[in-house]
Amino acid sequence: ITTWVLLLAGGVTLVQWDVAIGTNPARHGDLMAFSRMVMLDGLAVYARLALLGVTALGLVTAWKFIESLGRRRAEALALVLLATAGFSIMVASNNLILMFLGLEIGSIAFYVLTGLTTDRRGADEAAMKYFLLGSFASAILVYGVALLYAGTGTFEIQSMRQFFSVFVVLSPAVILAGTAMVIIGLGFKVSAAPFHNWAPDVYQGAPAGIVGYVAAMAKVAGFVTLARVLETGLGEFYGSWAPVLAVVAALSMMLGSLLALVQDDVRRMLAYSGVAHAGFIMTGIVGNAITGVLFYVAVYSVQLVAAFAVVSWVSGPASSGSPLGAYKGLARRSPWMAHGFTLLLLGLAGLPLTSGFIAKFGVLSEAREQGFEWLVYLGVLASVLALAVYLRLIVTMYMDESVEVESPVPATVMWVVGIAVVITILLGVMPGFLLDVAADAFSL
Repeated sequence: ITTWVLLLAGGVTLVQWDVAIGTNPARHGDLMAFSRMVMLDGLAVYARLALLGVTALGLVTAWKFIESLGRRRAEALALVLLATAGFSIMVASNNLILMFLGLEIGSIAFYVLTGLTTDRRGADEAAMKYFLLGSFASAILVYGVALLYAGTGTFEIQSMRQFFSVFVVLSPAVILAGTAMVIIGLGFKVSAAPFHNWAPDVYQGAPAGIVGYVAAMAKVAGFVTLARVLETGLGEFYGSWAPVLAVVAALSMMLGSLLALVQDDVRRMLAYSGVAHAGFIMTGIVGNAITGVLFYVAVYSVQLVAAFAVVSWVSGPASSGSPLGAYKGLARRSPWMAHGFTLLLLGLAGLPLTSGFIAKFGVLSEAREQGFEWLVYLGVLASVLALAVYLRLIVTMYMDESVEVESPVPATVMWVVGIAVVITILLGVMPGFLLDVAADAFSL
């Protein structure tokens, strides 16, 4: 049933893409629906395709974990579909209240999935931290939405843009305060510094089989929504929010990379590297490189799900924690899995001939064009530090003596890692297709 639901949703989304972006203008319909609350434009359709792709890979990765739940398997699948539906609403929302509702639908499902396991050692703590901090961030976000309404008289993102094109706001303090709170609220969801404290504990404590899906979905939905709100609705105040976002991006890149260097748990390492990647993606928003942002979130989400697929195999799909020592001698125990994981890590590091290089080059080059050279220099430095993080794990896999005997690699993990490796290499050598699709998706 879940498979057919995803296939049906994907088919409908492709039809919507043809309507929104298709070459035949006569087929372009009204891009607003449900009393102008929902956008059916290219950005929404692109994001929904990315969410559905992440859901499909995430479910394949999590299948061993779902099987281990026994009678609660149906609950897990229902929660996954509920989260996907919520974030699909979020990325397509033209109304800030509907955006918040979509975010909460997805987030509540994630809180439950984080603690939905028979291994209670770390999952309960992770779920509780995620819930409490997530609720606090949601309160800040909804307060920011209220302030934006007070300053503009509308909840609609497109109407805000029209409002600023007609009226000159002489005292924008309320609008700027609301913008700051929206950045804080969404910054928590994408684990950007200094709003990232929940991420390492949740990544480490949640079931390994599901945490990659949770992390990737939050990144895609959070950044697409942030780009829509800032670039479309609040683009008139670019000079005010861009420097603030640049500081958040710089802090995320440097803090994430430095803290990832000193971790002894691979899941915490990936969590802090995710903070650094959040900084790179925010750099793209600062540089108005929305095409680069869309390319980045798509390739990074695939790599992240596949990386956690390897973690779920090494540590167990329902386990908490994944010590670095468990990866010793992995290249001798399972050479193909080690080679695939190495290529994914090099892609995350942004080495040439990988999709990660194209993604980082795109966002950093546009930030430089907008006058944020200092942010580009920090980005390059953070990339070097990130390479050291991933090389540490690669050295452990290839040069340390094996200490454990691994079980056979599940076919589901092999498929996910194989697909991710192909995407990483293919889009690193020939990125034009996805870049063109991303360019078509976003238009102010």
